[in-house]
Amino acid sequence: MCIFASLIACPVNSMDVLVPPQIYALNGTDVRIPCAFTSCYKLDPSKFAMNWTYQETSNSTEEIRFGDRVLFSGNLDKNDLSITILDVQLTDEGIYNCYVRNPPDRIQGHGTIQFVVLTELPPPRDSTIAVAIGASVGGILALLILSMVVVKCIRRHKNQELISDDDIVTRKL
Repeated sequence: MCIFASLIACPVNSMDVLVPPQIYALNGTDVRIPCAFTSCYKLDPSKFAMNWTYQETSNSTEEIRFGDRVLFSGNLDKNDLSITILDVQLTDEGIYNCYVRNPPDRIQGHGTIQFVVLTELPPPRDSTIAVAIGASVGGILALLILSMVVVKCIRRHKNQELISDDDIVTRKL
């Protein structure tokens, strides 16, 4: 009976780890790398375990532990396991892994983030050309619709004049 009740309360004995696939940061800045998890079991600090690792590339088998520039910036009460890297360096670029174990979940959760360090901000996109093209197309469409309405009104007005001229001619006869 207890097993059945636990299956209803938590049909899946695993967790989901939520991370963005990629993060971009400017060289020399501080960046927060998010990692959150969902589990149907309440977090028990005596059994809970988390681990962040770093790999230079996806082919690299060696996972390196972090140094002094990495701080835990998450909130365990909110299932947030985020870290902050201070003074991002070009050598920080690579793959970051967030591992979570929350027994009685049977499977360890895992999230992978590709971290890219930029040496300069990408140039802002100039959207004036797109706005000019959009305005031109919109203006042409507006003129086309307006001309169609004017032509329709003129034809209707001429049609009414013809009908009223015919009425006058038939009444005189």
